[in-house]
Amino acid sequence: MRPENLFPLFAPVSSLRGVGPRVAPLLERVAGPRVRDVLFLAPQGLIHRHRTTVADARHGEVEALEVTIESHHPPGRQGLPWKIRAFDDTGFVNLVYFKGHGPHLQARHPAGARRIVSGRIDRESSWSTLDIVHPDYLAPVERADDVPTFEAVYPATAGLPSRVIRRFAAEALARAPELAEWQDAAWLAKNAWPTWREALQSLHNPGREADLSPAAAHRRRLAFDELLAHQLALGERRHLQRRGGGPTIDAPAGGDRAASALPFSLTGAQRRAVEAIRADIQSGERMSRLLQGDVGSGKTAVALIAMADTAEAGWQAALMAPTELLARQHFEAIEPALSHAGFRCVLLTGRHKGASRSERLEALASGEAHVAVGTHALFQDDVSFRRLGLAVIDEQHRFGVSERLRLQAKGDGTHLLAMSATPIPRTLELTVFGDLDVSRLDEKPPGRTPVETRAVPIARQPDVVARLRAAVGAGAQAFWICPLVAESEAADLAAAESRAAALMRVFGDRVGLVHGRLAPAERDATMARYLSGELSVLVATTVVEVGVDVPAATIMVIEQAERFGLAQLHQLRGRVGRGSAASSCILIYEPPLSEIARTRLDVLRRTDDGFVIAERDLELRGGGDPLGLAQSGFPAYVLADPIAHRDLIAAAADDARMVLARDPELTSPRGQALRSLRALFDWRADGEISSAG
Repeated sequence: MRPENLFPLFAPVSSLRGVGPRVAPLLERVAGPRVRDVLFLAPQGLIHRHRTTVADARHGEVEALEVTIESHHPPGRQGLPWKIRAFDDTGFVNLVYFKGHGPHLQARHPAGARRIVSGRIDRESSWSTLDIVHPDYLAPVERADDVPTFEAVYPATAGLPSRVIRRFAAEALARAPELAEWQDAAWLAKNAWPTWREALQSLHNPGREADLSPAAAHRRRLAFDELLAHQLALGERRHLQRRGGGPTIDAPAGGDRAASALPFSLTGAQRRAVEAIRADIQSGERMSRLLQGDVGSGKTAVALIAMADTAEAGWQAALMAPTELLARQHFEAIEPALSHAGFRCVLLTGRHKGASRSERLEALASGEAHVAVGTHALFQDDVSFRRLGLAVIDEQHRFGVSERLRLQAKGDGTHLLAMSATPIPRTLELTVFGDLDVSRLDEKPPGRTPVETRAVPIARQPDVVARLRAAVGAGAQAFWICPLVAESEAADLAAAESRAAALMRVFGDRVGLVHGRLAPAERDATMARYLSGELSVLVATTVVEVGVDVPAATIMVIEQAERFGLAQLHQLRGRVGRGSAASSCILIYEPPLSEIARTRLDVLRRTDDGFVIAERDLELRGGGDPLGLAQSGFPAYVLADPIAHRDLIAAAADDARMVLARDPELTSPRGQALRSLRALFDWRADGEISSAG
């Protein structure tokens, strides 16, 4: 139950004064549907109004002047502005109003009246006087306090200017109650942080630029509150996932037989991951583990052993991939080893119809099939398992929480093994995977040839094509990745089509094209032609970034590489070098390079360690969406900046673990206060902050 004193913050924004049917949707677009969302809307800037004179007013700055109204000048014809001429001891200023402002100005500000006027100074539109177009404030000198020296600037939208949002934020702040302190007293004192209510007051009333910084004490306090609330939610979710237990699977002989059929030995990292998974599934508690590995690190082999252990113990396993192509690749990779170990594996995708589908469904329902590999088809209503004990989710961020749960629901207490090929910095891992145990595959399997990485200017692109022609003539296959031209997907597509046409003039019909607008079946068909060797060059947008395994591909060309993020470049490079043949990655760039772009390309040339690259990418980006994490289940924080506040993440996780270990029901005095914190942020099961109230 939500504490009663939080009810005003969870009222709809329409309960704020001045938020009617027209304004409510605009405010929701900027902040969210609840008063709490307006309370958490941080200012993005600060206006500092210097009191000055007409003579000293600076062009382009927001200034405040004390003037006397001299005269009003109505427009001579439609479309012209209404002007008020005013002066002080040092000169004249025109106050310019468009869009129907008129006689009411003359009534409220008659000639001879002394006023405080504030707005952005324009000295270029008139030779002898300065202009202020639509002043921010025009107030009697007796009410000078109505013109703030400092004014927070909020994100605005069409029809809802920053100043109006500021008024709503002030009312939301007035509704914020005093709450019992939920932070540890020693931690608060160590950091010299204000109370929650004081921190919000400082958030909405900055008095200097430094108050807008994520490093300001009040911003760090509020960030830690949000991080702690999230870590508590993750800890509780983790407890719920484990509660009720899972199948006890203690049959390593099956996995050992399957591993013996692999054409390679496991790396140390793979062996450690297998040991951790076996400890989980033997414990009697439900496993929720993430297997995080760089491209080509051997995640599928680890999953294979876990699935074979599961089958040996009399249970079934399912591996779900986001596309039919990836599902088929997984099936072809693991089926021989499973067959060698004595287990039947079936492939189930949306393409299987009629008798073929019925036969597979019967094999799963009867238990004759021990392992299923497939797509979303695996959790459809007509699919049933006899004893599903383990669900493996590949590229887990491509599935929603509900989809993962639907597959797990096919069994009773089904263990979960999620896999991700997107290396995430350790500093951020807790925010994304705080409800999962994490195994890292940070070693490459033996036999993988390092990819030679070179950067060349765009002027040498003809040389790249010539070398590519020679390599293709010798039987090589290559990817050619087209640049991110603009925010427009249509522009990216046009660039890819243009590049494909140019390469077809060189390589003929041995060039294929894949992009995000192709129907999945058409894209899979083109990829299948490339996999079979029918196509030599595959022109693509970043749809090939993850998951595609083409061992014969040895050349990766990335056009205008400076437009890509470091982690994304690394993911793309990981599409080659997956066999034993020497491979290369050519980064074509358009000079001059910015310092950050130059550093990115240098880092990529020096290392192929995805975790090192992820950390460097985090440092170089410094904010925004590091590593494209918005698509990787990254939480939508509103007060915490996962980059600027990353030092607080581990502290929040440690605090949450300590609290839940000592007081799992949150019944102590601090626990009761933390209930308010938890209710205040109200994290949903998918890691998003709830706006539903």
